[in-house]
Amino acid sequence: MLNNDRLLVQILLLGLLGASLWVLAPFWGALFWAAVLAFASWPVMRFMTHLLRGREALAAAILTFCWFVLVAVPLGFLGFNLADHVREAVTLVKSLQLTGLPPAPDWLASIPLAGDWMIRAWNTVDEQGAQLFATLQPYLGQIGNWLLGRSARIGSNVLELGLSLILLFFFYRDGPRLAAFAESLLERLIDERAEHYRDLIAGTVQRVVNGVIGTAVAQAVLAYIGFLIAGIPGALLLGVLTFGFSLIMVPPLIWGPAVAWLAWQGSVGMAIFLGAWGVLIISGVDNILKPYLISRGGNLPLVVVLLGVFGGILAFGFMGLFLGPTLLAVAYNLLTDWVAGKPVAGPPAPSVIVPGDSALTTPTPTEKQI
Repeated sequence: MLNNDRLLVQILLLGLLGASLWVLAPFWGALFWAAVLAFASWPVMRFMTHLLRGREALAAAILTFCWFVLVAVPLGFLGFNLADHVREAVTLVKSLQLTGLPPAPDWLASIPLAGDWMIRAWNTVDEQGAQLFATLQPYLGQIGNWLLGRSARIGSNVLELGLSLILLFFFYRDGPRLAAFAESLLERLIDERAEHYRDLIAGTVQRVVNGVIGTAVAQAVLAYIGFLIAGIPGALLLGVLTFGFSLIMVPPLIWGPAVAWLAWQGSVGMAIFLGAWGVLIISGVDNILKPYLISRGGNLPLVVVLLGVFGGILAFGFMGLFLGPTLLAVAYNLLTDWVAGKPVAGPPAPSVIVPGDSALTTPTPTEKQI
């Protein structure tokens, strides 16, 4: 009877756990990003807490406000204004359909080899503009709808980011207690190997964070150098913006408009240089430096890191940049421990013998004979 009662309690506990996970399902993304941001900036949190003489809540509030200013405000501006820019682009296309193209710029003819051909193509499009735009109109509508959908998705992601920053305050404030709970949970699950896998997960996430931030710094410096060489005004500000957009893996949103501005100003050579610099150097360094920084200092083979980074991004989106390497790191270590004969979990805890409880006591040999 007692065993049946225990089984019923276990079933009820599993059902309660499943229901709790179901309730939290809409917030998994926000919880994940709050945890990653708190883990990445925890040294700053400790420094702020020491500076404020142990006032954890005040330090958490200050750091959360800084994250709002540095991340949420620029992304919110980008997300909620993209739809307006798409509508402006659609309006511009419609006006060009009615009035035709403006006169070709003078610098277009100075392009070596292709200058004359581009001038003739410009004039041909201007003369046959109505027919051309009528042909392209269905495709332009599809592109506009796709961009509007992207902008709506960016807006929803910005709202999720805002929620994650609110949750970040509680991760900062209750960080030590949450870490102690996670460690006790690991010890309950895998006993003596808990410390090993705790350090493995923490080290993997830390290396991913270092790889993301280090790559963003490298791309910002390279972009700043390219802007200086090309003579772009405000090169330092654009370099800082490149750092911010590199964190979300879209640095072309900074150097791409700079290339278009150079071409419009007639600096065709510098536009070609900056475009090649952006594609080969600024964006190309991401494919080399980030996997190297993530694998540096760990015991994972580089191929596992590469599969974790790129496969995680394909499977989970930007969140997979952290999930992919962490999952593969844990799976790789579990397999190597199993092959080497190391225990994945410690030995089971000894049974507790309670006098008078027949379900918990082990019968003695004499009792068996009777």
